[in-house]
Amino acid sequence: QVQLVESGGGLAQPGGSLRLSCAASGDILSILTMHWYRQAPGKGREEVALLTKEGTAIYGDAVRGRFTISRDNDKNMLYLQMSSLKPEDTAIYYCNQFIYTTRGAEEYWGQGTQVTVSS
Repeated sequence: QVQLVESGGGLAQPGGSLRLSCAASGDILSILTMHWYRQAPGKGREEVALLTKEGTAIYGDAVRGRFTISRDNDKNMLYLQMSSLKPEDTAIYYCNQFIYTTRGAEEYWGQGTQVTVSS
């Protein structure tokens, strides 16, 4: 079993910054790809950023240039540094990872962390 636990959400002012963290623990042999998604009220889930095993980062159009995805392989941590925040960034943010375990490659989701951007 693998668990993903997000932290770092909260309230930020427009133009401000927040850093989200995602801690992975459990039966982890290798982490294949790592993603951040978000879901705003009344909208579908949107992929914000992904990071491949090789370290390639890809961003959604809405956040490119403002958000940075990164990882700490030694600690099985995934981060999302969010800067120049806008009210439209308000959403629940989810960590998603494809992880190779002793049972094979499986997809895991965190529980989500709320980000609210408001003055």
